[in-house]
Amino acid sequence: THAGSTAPPLLFIDPSSVAGHMLAMDAKVRQTALRYLGVPYSWGGTGFGGVDCSGFVQSVFAKNGIHLPRMADEQFGVGKRIAMSLLLPGDLVFFETYTSGASHVGIYIGGGKFIHASTRGVVIDALSMSYYSSRYLGARRLIQ
Repeated sequence: THAGSTAPPLLFIDPSSVAGHMLAMDAKVRQTALRYLGVPYSWGGTGFGGVDCSGFVQSVFAKNGIHLPRMADEQFGVGKRIAMSLLLPGDLVFFETYTSGASHVGIYIGGGKFIHASTRGVVIDALSMSYYSSRYLGARRLIQ
């Protein structure tokens, strides 16, 4: 470059720092989600007074600076498709329940489990439960 150049310096992004950032964000999302355990189910709800599945997911991610659409079927269109065998904590898991397409969503927390707002309130369930395994539609990764 010539003297007086105002080009910004080149930045080297260390892959390990990116991985560390992803793990830290995953932990923050999981920690935020766990604060909702026991919150009652409320159709259309988005707060600690009551949540539905997509309102829960939207609220958890918003508290971590990630803005998502409101409805489960819209959330299914966001992020990168992930195979079940590659799930990581913080990934969204989708199910086809009361209507065709993505009609239920939760947040994978590891160990084959996910946290979600069910009619029982915000609970942790296993993906292997027959109700969920038979209705599993796919997963999306938002944290890159």
